[in-house]
Amino acid sequence: MQNLRTIGLALAGICVFAAAAVFTISLTLVSGAILTVFLAARMLSTRAKPAPLYAKAKRREMHVWNDGRGTIIDL
Repeated sequence: MQNLRTIGLALAGICVFAAAAVFTISLTLVSGAILTVFLAARMLSTRAKPAPLYAKAKRREMHVWNDGRGTIIDL
């Protein structure tokens, strides 16, 4: 009788553990699916951002002059 009770409790414990594992996996899959749907909707609903504009420095000539005290080079 003791062996049957032990086997029954072991089977009940395994069933509870399996049910908890199945619940956890299903909850993870459902939350992942919901997040995927929200992410896809957000990606499709937003407008495309305009391309950034980059400033270009004006190409200046190099100026060299002598002010009487020395040569000045302006890059």
